[in-house]
Amino acid sequence: MTSSTTIDQTIALDDPKYYFNRELSWLEFNRRVLAEALDKRTPLLERLKFMAIFSSNLDEFFMVRVAALKQQVAAGVTKLSADGRTPKQQLAAISEMLTPMIQEQHQHFEKVLRKELTKSGIYLLNYVDLNQEQRTYINQFFEDYIFPVLTPLAVDPSHPFPYISNLSLNLAVVLKNPAMENELFARVKIPKVLDRFVALPEELRQRHRGQHGVWTGVPIEQIVTHNLEYLFPGMNILESYAFSVTRNADLSVEEDEADDLLLAIEKELQKRRIGGSSVRLEIEASVPPEIRSTIIHELALEESDVYDIEGLLSLGDLMSFLALPLPELKDRSWNSVLPSRLNWLKDQEGEQANEGENFFNVIRHGDLLVHHPYHSFSSTVLRFVPEAAYDPNVLAIKMTLYRTSGDSPIVKALIAAAQNDKQVVALVELKARFDEENNIIWARKLEKSGVHVVYGVTGLKTHTKITLVVRQEKEQIRRYVHIGTGNYNPKTAKIYTDLGLLSCREELGADLTDLFNFLTGYSRQKSYRKLLVAPVSLRDRMIEMINREAENCRQGKTGRIVAKMNSLVDQQVIQTLYEASQAGVEIDLIVRGICCLRPGLPELSDKIRVISIIGRFLEHSRIFYFHNEGKEEIYIGSADWMTRNLSRRVEAVTPIESPEIFGDLQEVLGVMLADNRQAWELQPDGTYIQRKPAKGEEARSSHDTFMEMARQSAGITSN
Repeated sequence: MTSSTTIDQTIALDDPKYYFNRELSWLEFNRRVLAEALDKRTPLLERLKFMAIFSSNLDEFFMVRVAALKQQVAAGVTKLSADGRTPKQQLAAISEMLTPMIQEQHQHFEKVLRKELTKSGIYLLNYVDLNQEQRTYINQFFEDYIFPVLTPLAVDPSHPFPYISNLSLNLAVVLKNPAMENELFARVKIPKVLDRFVALPEELRQRHRGQHGVWTGVPIEQIVTHNLEYLFPGMNILESYAFSVTRNADLSVEEDEADDLLLAIEKELQKRRIGGSSVRLEIEASVPPEIRSTIIHELALEESDVYDIEGLLSLGDLMSFLALPLPELKDRSWNSVLPSRLNWLKDQEGEQANEGENFFNVIRHGDLLVHHPYHSFSSTVLRFVPEAAYDPNVLAIKMTLYRTSGDSPIVKALIAAAQNDKQVVALVELKARFDEENNIIWARKLEKSGVHVVYGVTGLKTHTKITLVVRQEKEQIRRYVHIGTGNYNPKTAKIYTDLGLLSCREELGADLTDLFNFLTGYSRQKSYRKLLVAPVSLRDRMIEMINREAENCRQGKTGRIVAKMNSLVDQQVIQTLYEASQAGVEIDLIVRGICCLRPGLPELSDKIRVISIIGRFLEHSRIFYFHNEGKEEIYIGSADWMTRNLSRRVEAVTPIESPEIFGDLQEVLGVMLADNRQAWELQPDGTYIQRKPAKGEEARSSHDTFMEMARQSAGITSN
């Protein structure tokens, strides 16, 4: 049978015009984060949170992505990106796109959010707005707690321009010796060990509608500015301006040349603390041209690297306001629930259902899906490993650790398991960006306790999230597995949406055994029974399944793909999706962040729709659905459709074979596709438009829907 769909063979699928730039697409993602801070529907303190996240995201973007582009320019690299830009052109486009976004952020904070805070009794005051009693307190606070920590650094022929550490907040001070005519320059660093916002005691708070304010405080840099005479006695202080520098903070480790990877990364971390080359300068917009040009010159930056700030710098520090005890200004609190099967068992067998043997019993009765943060991480995944550690029938525990918390109960459980004479293997990914130091600390503790610690395969970052528990049960050995989309981190599990499969299916246990042998030894496994593993089989299998849907359409059958991920960048995958769209496959993509595919182009991608969901939780799960001529398949795992995930990382994606779980995942995808509150639709020109409920239509937030579904499954009645 021939298809009625005609494919335009004249379209060159590798034409740059069919791809969005990766870096600019990421900036569009961060624009959506900023939109939550601007949205009046978002609770006030949550708006501050999104302001802080927007700033923190940009910090990392400059430290890694912009730094890499600047290195390419310095090395004379002219290779084009998928959308046809050179590194230099990408840097120019980033600056052009980002400048108005940053201006919008700071204007909104200064002109809107600070007023909204005041209405709620939160007074973030400027020093000049303090009354005399408040100034007296603040000045004394400066003398007692701030002044002893500060170190003024002069800049003159005998004092070269000081090193400005990464992301530090600084004051450029212009002063004059009364006995001399020339002006002098000094730098004062605001130490990070001090709170950014200094709170006044309750009796000195502002009043609001006849009541004391909930919180009143002042930015620390303004306190320092108005007390500079303590740092420079006998000098005339002319002016001072706040500024901050961002530096290259990416690690560069040649694994093949490193005899000890742990020590090599420790050395690189020391370099990061010192900092690499400068990549960005943020500075008060009112700074005079001569001071501005001096700082730019000394930091070896260009004008396009400078961002003039109207108002406070370093808004990432706004995150501290989330600690205020004001639940009415935050998202409604959420307490994760047990999956319904665990609740059912608890009802049937009492409290013993949540202990020891019964947890493995639940898994033996069938695969269990956990969906965080709707399902409790601590009562499922965090229970799985500790119970295995103390279970006398457990013989071995093997797991990967990509990112974990500083007080990880999982790591403690692995140490306990080793002390209980179990075979324990932990693959610690030392190259997990910005978690390297934490992972080194835990790796050393694990090794000292007798855990077999390995660091993965040379040249590949181990990103997969897997655990294998080997248990003696009567006269047989049974293997229990956890295969997830997220890190074994109880802190991020409260704010990241992730999925995990707990199973004792023999084929999955055998696959994880082979995968751990690949990670710890010299095994070069080429095939797996069920798992799709990168860089071995995942790319080829995903391409095959997309092509299968296209071929079904060419034969007059139905083709359907729904895929959810963090980022879509890989050019081969995108081209294959374009071909599938041309063949008539209906494709829905839920991509939180970067998406280099252009949807909605006639005769190329008009069957492809892309949405991004941004809300109170960070979308982190990966789900892949294929219609397969009615024999539907669905997968979850750790990999995005990015070149690094498919070709340069160890990833594991598992098929879902339980009909019940299959239906649950289809429902998850359906809820997200129907979202009209948090969803943004990607347009053919690269912009995103936020969905809004139609007139008379109820708002459908996927996060709210999932919370309500979890409550109902646990038998909890909403208030």
